[in-house]
This record gives sequence, structure tokens and C-alpha cells, in this order.
Amino acid sequence: MPKVMLRYSDKGKLLFYVAKKDQEDEIAKVEKDDENAWGGEVELTDGSKFYIDPISPPPKFPTTLMFKKA
Repeated sequence: MPKVMLRYSDKGKLLFYVAKKDQEDEIAKVEKDDENAWGGEVELTDGSKFYIDPISPPPKFPTTLMFKKA
């Protein structure tokens, strides 16, 4: 269960960073992303998928959260 830092890039894209793996990639798709909740299955642009239980209300970025590999 990796600890992941989420932050916006200079281009406004949400970045997904796993420090222990030195992996950083843009988030391509989030299962639930609205004013009520954020989370579910998260897909990165490299095709990797992770999961976090939807968070309500949505978190403010930057933040650090625990994800599971999907």
C-alpha cells in the first residue's frame, strides 16, 4: 500500500508521485471526481492502476494519501 503525494503540475495536470519507487506520472482518469467525492480506481497515463476508497468531501491538493495497487 504505497503512500502517494498528489499535486498539480505547472500545466494544471494532477500528478501522482510514489517516493519509494521514484515514480511520477500524470493521472489520466479518476473513477469518482466531483464536488461530492474523489477516488475509486485511478489510472495513470502509463496504464498503471491504483485504488483508494472515495473521499468525501474531496481532498485539497497537494496532499499525501495511501493507495492500493488495482
